[in-house]
Amino acid sequence: MNATWTATETESAVNEPRRTRKLTALAAMLAVAGLGLAACGEDASTPSAADETQSQSVLPEPSTFYETPEAQASEAQVPKKTEAAPKATKTAEPSARASGTASSGTAKKKNGSGLSVTVALEKIPTKGRAPRNAYDRDEFGKGWKDPDRNGCDTRNDVLGRDLTGTTYRDGTHECVVSTGTLADPYTGTKIEFVRGPDTSIEVQIDHVVALSNAWQTGAQQLSAEDRLLLANDPMNLLAVDGPTNMGKSDGDAATWLPPAKAYRCDYVARQTAVKLKYGLWMTSAEKSAINNVVKSCPGQTIPTK
Repeated sequence: MNATWTATETESAVNEPRRTRKLTALAAMLAVAGLGLAACGEDASTPSAADETQSQSVLPEPSTFYETPEAQASEAQVPKKTEAAPKATKTAEPSARASGTASSGTAKKKNGSGLSVTVALEKIPTKGRAPRNAYDRDEFGKGWKDPDRNGCDTRNDVLGRDLTGTTYRDGTHECVVSTGTLADPYTGTKIEFVRGPDTSIEVQIDHVVALSNAWQTGAQQLSAEDRLLLANDPMNLLAVDGPTNMGKSDGDAATWLPPAKAYRCDYVARQTAVKLKYGLWMTSAEKSAINNVVKSCPGQTIPTK
């Protein structure tokens, strides 16, 4: 047994180094495998700084996720389109652009809707003219104003209303009239209007009730605001032949009537409407002259704008 034991022991002793080497190799392999598993766990849970940077560089920023910066820049360079306002139709009749709706002053005004001239005359006081002294055009405001706040002064509003075939100065949003044709109510003739230092005067804007006449028949008692409205009220304004308007001066119906007899009924009706609206009075001679005119048009009513 001893010999057998000795032999076995000797074999075991001989083989021990081999087992040791195998176990050592196996242990080494297990250690390597363990390190690999640990490395895999770190990658899955906590990315390295380099990897996170790379990941962020791949994903777009939220603001440009659906729209690239180039698209935003392109849109910024293209102005938003706005719907163009419809062009006003130009006719010889009053339009919305100069319709006389800007009379919102402090005076109590009467529009005389549907009144005949003869009935309206009865509502207007009869007095003599007050002295003209202290009259100044600036008492009715300096120059043409824009009381209806449509972005265009009253003179150009009236030209745009009364002229046909109008053209406008570029960049004025169809305000400043450059050319047009006037069917002049005072003379019954046609006048080609061309804006210019020597030609604009051929078509003038007449105050149907002259401001000097208004001053002498009650406008002195109006507020400054109401006088400004009176001077810019489309109901009191007409585009007319320049020389004829200058010949009228500040005359009332007793001293001046349009040369075109066909327009006289409309003319005195407009004068009557303005005086009623602003609480002005008439002289007896003025009323008599108007009554004589409307004998040929007894159904004539006063305008409201």
